[in-house]
Amino acid sequence: SVSADGKWVVFTLTEPSYAEGEQTSDLWIVPADGSSAPRRLTATKGGESGAAWSPDSRRIAFSAKREGDESSQIYVLDIASGGESVRVTSTSTGASGPLWSPDGKSIAFQSRIYPGARTDEENKKAAAERKARKYKARTYETFPIRNWDRWLDDLQTHLLVQPVDGSAPAKDVLAGTSLAAAQGGFSGAPSSGGDDLQPVWAPDSRSLIIVATTEKNAGAYAEIAYHLYRVSAGGSGEPRALTQGKDSYTRPRFRPDGNALYAAHDPNNAKVYNVSRLAMLRWPAASAPVVVTGKLDSSVNSVTFSANSETVYVTAEDQGFERVYAMPASGGEPRLAIESSAGTYTSIQAPSQQSAGRFLIGLWGSAVNPPELVRIDLDARSRHPLTSVATAQADGIDWLPLRHFTFTAKNGRKIYNMVALPPNFSESKKYPLLVLIHGGPFTMWRDEITLRWNYHLLAASGYVVLLTNYTGSTGFGEKFAQVMQGDPLKGPAEEINQAADEAIRRFSFIDATRQCAGGASYGGHLANWLQGTTTRYRCLISHAGLINMESQWGTSDSIYHREIMAGGPVWEQAKVWREQNPIRLAGSFKTPMLLTVGENDFRVPLNQTLENWSILQRLQIPSRLIVFPDANHWILKPEDSRYFYGEVQKWLARYLQ
Repeated sequence: SVSADGKWVVFTLTEPSYAEGEQTSDLWIVPADGSSAPRRLTATKGGESGAAWSPDSRRIAFSAKREGDESSQIYVLDIASGGESVRVTSTSTGASGPLWSPDGKSIAFQSRIYPGARTDEENKKAAAERKARKYKARTYETFPIRNWDRWLDDLQTHLLVQPVDGSAPAKDVLAGTSLAAAQGGFSGAPSSGGDDLQPVWAPDSRSLIIVATTEKNAGAYAEIAYHLYRVSAGGSGEPRALTQGKDSYTRPRFRPDGNALYAAHDPNNAKVYNVSRLAMLRWPAASAPVVVTGKLDSSVNSVTFSANSETVYVTAEDQGFERVYAMPASGGEPRLAIESSAGTYTSIQAPSQQSAGRFLIGLWGSAVNPPELVRIDLDARSRHPLTSVATAQADGIDWLPLRHFTFTAKNGRKIYNMVALPPNFSESKKYPLLVLIHGGPFTMWRDEITLRWNYHLLAASGYVVLLTNYTGSTGFGEKFAQVMQGDPLKGPAEEINQAADEAIRRFSFIDATRQCAGGASYGGHLANWLQGTTTRYRCLISHAGLINMESQWGTSDSIYHREIMAGGPVWEQAKVWREQNPIRLAGSFKTPMLLTVGENDFRVPLNQTLENWSILQRLQIPSRLIVFPDANHWILKPEDSRYFYGEVQKWLARYLQ
């Protein structure tokens, strides 16, 4: 979080630990010009989140659960004067995501509210009544009922506003509104932890913009549209819709001059994937949205503006990288703000007030460079580190930058690949090949360090790791991702096999007789498809992989997009359901397979892995099943992760060494 005057940057630093409960996450501060080293601001057992600067660049607000708090609350720390942070909220349902009003007098935050509750006392009463229940049951009448790793409840995310000085209690500005009571289902935009209203203050401090839907309950049979609403900061009147129609508008933000509101625009056009573009609404008229990044054929991620509001800076994926682009704020031709031949730029921000020199603050990292805070000088088009948290540790690791290559697949598409090499690498040696398949599918292998499938950790035992961005991957244009619609497994799998052939042809150090393939989520789906379509691999690895397309549709937390991909609902038995369902190929399964899954995975539920396991055991194929009782779609606990990587290495060694 960059202060408005451009002098300071506050950031979260996590110090991981394998010992449960010993990981720490604290706030640190560093001068934006790099004139001195970062220093720690907080040192508490519980972590802080959502740090936000006050408009005068003197204070920060953040959410934390401190000693004596039953739930997270908003705290304010005076950076200019020093001292301890002060709690400014006492909402029984908790407070997160603080936002200072432009005049600095109020703070808005989000909280999960009980149905129909208008005040905090009513929320307390509802909580006590539920706690006193003698039964446990979940009851539903509409879809969805689960999200990633949690069962949904009937609480709603609301927006509350409170004076910073505590002169009045927090007011729920959505309580009693028709919007929150919408029969079709009110909700904020989906997030991994639930939903998010993504609020921003309007320039006059009298209203806020939120993102919401009133048709959440239609998720089983339609794409849900999310729209922008203007809400009175005083809670008076009904929220007013600023956008409408089938398309979605999310992630709103105002330009520094206050004359335009921007939001991500996502079309609803029966396509399985669409590029997310930036749209502009003139303010305060709230004119019809106009797309301003139409010439950028990639989804917009980070968004920030020059202090004079003339330029918008965005990050977007591009062929294995994430780059920073600049363009006129009203739309135009994008250009690279800084040249980059490696790594990814993320979370860019510019100061909202004019400061010395034009610069951005963000994170930069690569597959051999842990992400560090950097200053991007726009005039010099150069990058300067502000932190070196893990630089020394990275320098002590024997790893090499990824090698990149492209080839033209038999279907005529240009396929982009990266290769990770093992320690003590020698061009004259021969190494087994691990073909690693990314999930999504609408993501891409990126030139960066990942925890879920760490390229170099997998290569560490003497393997070459191939990373293929198959059809459906992002960062290669909208059409490249869309074209997999109706061909979710067969086409991508053929490209993956062809990529392995091309890598073997290009690199003499790859031993073609020793190959393995594996992946997670969609990568697991594709590993399961390879099981039924080729015997080229000595072994396979599938984490959270779909084996039965039909039962996956019926048990996943999200279903309608699967119909779009397949060309209709299951009972109509379109071609994809009949011809690209891995379980229908079980008679051809022959390859030894390692299966892993998190018991709390609701996206690709446990039944998928158990069905696969039953097939492998029925056919007496060498196989190993590992179920992580505390894991969800991802293996996040440190010791679970350590065990997972150990088991993967043992499996690879059994068949490749």
